[in-house]
Amino acid sequence: MSRFDFAEIQAEKLPPNSAIARGKLSFERDIAEFVAHIEVERGFSTHTGAAYRRDLLAYGVWMIKNGIYSARKIEYEDILKWTHELRVTPSKHKTGGQIYAASSVARKLAAVRSWHKFLAREKNYPNPAARIEGSRTKRKLPRVLSVTQINSLLEAPQGADILEVRDRAILELLYASGLRAAELCGLKPADLRLEDGLVRCKGKGDKERLIPFSKAAKRALEEYLGTARPQLLGIELQNEEQKRGRPRKIAPTRRTRRTEALFIERGGAPLERINLTALVRRYAQDVGLPDWVSPHTLRHSFATHLLQNGADLRAIQEMLGHADIATTQIYTHIETHHLRNSFKKSHPRA
Repeated sequence: MSRFDFAEIQAEKLPPNSAIARGKLSFERDIAEFVAHIEVERGFSTHTGAAYRRDLLAYGVWMIKNGIYSARKIEYEDILKWTHELRVTPSKHKTGGQIYAASSVARKLAAVRSWHKFLAREKNYPNPAARIEGSRTKRKLPRVLSVTQINSLLEAPQGADILEVRDRAILELLYASGLRAAELCGLKPADLRLEDGLVRCKGKGDKERLIPFSKAAKRALEEYLGTARPQLLGIELQNEEQKRGRPRKIAPTRRTRRTEALFIERGGAPLERINLTALVRRYAQDVGLPDWVSPHTLRHSFATHLLQNGADLRAIQEMLGHADIATTQIYTHIETHHLRNSFKKSHPRA
């Protein structure tokens, strides 16, 4: 596992035996062991592991800045002070110096509690978080787009440029399947069963599932695989007839790159989540949609529109890859909220 980088503590500029340097290495080692445990033994995804790592690194930096150089030395009161500071101090990582939302604080605290529990069990450290109760936050309803808004978004990339052909396939597949951003970026061409209209993806906990997708998504994917993706890889299509469909023969060039990713950038690099989010927001802005639209908005819209049109909640749960039906039930609250608003707007005595 790669070494952690305490960006705010330049330990490499300090004498190797200094307290800060030793503290950095101590936190670094304990966090690495915990992340390896949740990814290998508990089956958490690498994305979840990376999120835990980020939260625990920031926690470790705070402790070192406050003179605590080992997880063994952390006390209950230290965690309370750290939590309080999260809740009241503007964050330099958030736009406009906003404080962390209650849900963000709860997530960070959950990571800290799990880490201390692991260290107590595996390394016999004291557990200062044992008295910390989990925060209960009011869950917000996911924001979704209307069918009209979705159609506007899907029709936004209309050009013949190879990136627009790719982006049409991305948007169609996101809305047609409800894939998470990380799941879409992790797809390979072999994961598509175009003839059957199915995509295989690996979700949280490395659990695989098959999801059907629409005819519109199938057409967009066929166009992308037949023309845009080969050109993004540096493959030259041999003639105009083959450009209109999947090429039977390709002419490799010196620029050709090999990649297993389904969706790629110009030159063949796999599409990353940050760029996926940027392209969704760019097209949303182009058609006048709210600035909160993201790849996950299409996932929420997918589930909500299925429910509104009579789909079974269990089927939606399976397609979304939720381990617990209670997670999927949030979409019934959206539907109830929608009905209540319609009633208020329409009933003369509402």
